[in-house]
Amino acid sequence: MDLAAAPSQLLPDALRLRRHLHIAGQWTESTAGEVIAVETPSTGELIGQVPAGTPADVDRAVAAARAAFPGWSAATPAERSAHLDRLHTALAARADDLARTIAVELGAPLKLATRVHVGLPLIVLRDHVALAARPPVEESIGNSLVVREPIGVVGAITPWNYPLHQVMAKLAPALAAGCTVVLKPSELTPLTAYLLFDAVTEAGLPPGVLNLVPGTGPVVGEALAGHPDVDLVSFTGSTATGARIMRLAADRIARVALELGGKSANVILPDADLAAAVKVGVGNALINSGQTCTAWTRMLVHRDRYAEALDLVAAAVAGYRLGDPFDPATRLGPLVSAAQAERVRGHVDRALADGARLVAGGPDAPVPAQGHFVAPTVFADVHPDSALAQEEVFGPVLAVIPFAATDEAVAIANNSKYGLAGAVWSADTDAALAVARRLRTGAVDINGAPFNPLAPFGGYKQSGLGRELGVHGLAEFSELKAIQQ
Repeated sequence: MDLAAAPSQLLPDALRLRRHLHIAGQWTESTAGEVIAVETPSTGELIGQVPAGTPADVDRAVAAARAAFPGWSAATPAERSAHLDRLHTALAARADDLARTIAVELGAPLKLATRVHVGLPLIVLRDHVALAARPPVEESIGNSLVVREPIGVVGAITPWNYPLHQVMAKLAPALAAGCTVVLKPSELTPLTAYLLFDAVTEAGLPPGVLNLVPGTGPVVGEALAGHPDVDLVSFTGSTATGARIMRLAADRIARVALELGGKSANVILPDADLAAAVKVGVGNALINSGQTCTAWTRMLVHRDRYAEALDLVAAAVAGYRLGDPFDPATRLGPLVSAAQAERVRGHVDRALADGARLVAGGPDAPVPAQGHFVAPTVFADVHPDSALAQEEVFGPVLAVIPFAATDEAVAIANNSKYGLAGAVWSADTDAALAVARRLRTGAVDINGAPFNPLAPFGGYKQSGLGRELGVHGLAEFSELKAIQQ
């Protein structure tokens, strides 16, 4: 890989100028002709452009999805599974291009882009090839036959932080369930979606089953969320935007599935393997430059081991090198935009003003001269009610909080409007499980257990509604019908 090459030169040639939407199986012009410029956060260089979709474009895409729904919903499980299998083959063939594109338009280190940003959605799609092939679940209750049927047209609105995985977590189950889809990817990272739709074209999905309308949230997102012919809006992003989508959907009593913010706690009990808990905890907090909704951004450590833990945290953070996503030595890339970097710096400044103790990083830490970089930053003595402990930063910032007893740790962990993920560490797995059961979150990892893409993913409280992935995620895209006999 040529590290001296301009970021735009590292993109596949086909992504330089993409001026089309994908509707009813065809690449087509937008009704407005306006474009959105796409930059790389590594340098700020403009790397491409995509159409700025309009409400009229959304109307066309939704009409195409509605027209395709009868045929797609009536396809057999084997037929839908075969289509998804062909899509998996076509997408896997583009794995290298996808990883490079994500490294350029998001700034993720190439190793992370390859293993997580591309590897995980390919696993998710492969899982849904198998799930789609299963016969529909039917249940007899008394004199009733209870069946599941596809809900209809899905509006999928996805964020920038995992531009392929967040798309696949919606498209794969929706298509497997027999729904048709209109996708609006983030305007900050739209190029990955074009590679996906090249694969869709190669795989030969029926026209209208899957449609692409790039654009901004206030224009395309609002039009899609409020469209009268969209039966379910599946959204991942901020809690504020999720609330707006709920209001738009409420006007027509439409279903929503929301995966929103998080402020996850990593609870390290006093008998835990502290070195392992800190190493994995820091890695989880900083992955994707902290731009991860499930990041364990609050590390809770028993007071007896607090000083030791802070030393381990500082040493671990020192090993995270900022830099060019294509440099193998880089462990953290930039934040996605100048606005996001400035927002994170604001959280750091406020934490200092609130009296938190800086352990590593901070506003004066060196960062590359070009790009939207923020140094990995750790604060100690963070008050559980402070802004840093309560608000989602979405950047490489970790708060370390002491506790004196397990009940206090649980209370601190649950002291959040969010409830998406979390972790517990203990040499006593029964004790860890007991604490995990008390955490008000949608997922908890014990002693660094690996992510399971077949388990339900979603949150409590303001972290969202519904679940993604596996059979539970598949169920979100169906309606229940009782047939009395």
